[in-house]
Amino acid sequence: MIRVAVVDDEALIRSALRLILNVAAGIEVVAAVPGGQALEAVAEYAPDLVLLDIRMPDVDGLTVLRRLMELPEPPVVAMLTNCDSDEHIAQALRDGASGYLLKGTDPDGLAPMVRSLSEGLVVLDPKVVPTVVNGYLRHHRGLGSAAAGTAGLTERERGVLIGLSRGLTNGEIAAAMHLSPGTVKGHVGELLAKLRVANRLQAALWAQRAGLLAEDAHR
Repeated sequence: MIRVAVVDDEALIRSALRLILNVAAGIEVVAAVPGGQALEAVAEYAPDLVLLDIRMPDVDGLTVLRRLMELPEPPVVAMLTNCDSDEHIAQALRDGASGYLLKGTDPDGLAPMVRSLSEGLVVLDPKVVPTVVNGYLRHHRGLGSAAAGTAGLTERERGVLIGLSRGLTNGEIAAAMHLSPGTVKGHVGELLAKLRVANRLQAALWAQRAGLLAEDAHR
């Protein structure tokens, strides 16, 4: 069961998301609260995933995101918002969000997105993908820096990094590399620490910047 917390200042939105997700198999909304109660709700209910709005009158959603990422075992956080500015998107992903969804998302697609997020994948609304790819790569560290950062990885770590850069889940990477899912999960954590990035999306962009996917394609 995927335990979800919804954080939004509008009661109608909270109720709608609870109704949509609770009828989906394997998903339970354990809390639906305004922004000011987010940290307390996460501490009490320990959700696996938080759907978090940005613009809320009682607290800024990006501030909540940063505080959640400081927890010893932070939940997966995806922004679910009307904010589609380049600045908000880039800041949320830099601060550790694993997804960025707009409130115009098809309700029928929400549960599959939640499942993908819970499996460790990055989920982006199609409307924000150009901003992420163009803006993040443009402002991220240069190719030489990225290549230097991946030079210290072991061969197995490089394989795991290439796998997650292709959008594979931990289970799929494990099957391809003949490893256990737990081992892959450990390697992903080590990769994020070594590359000094916050999430799988940033690691994937780093790998693309360093040319790892191109190198692997020529092997």
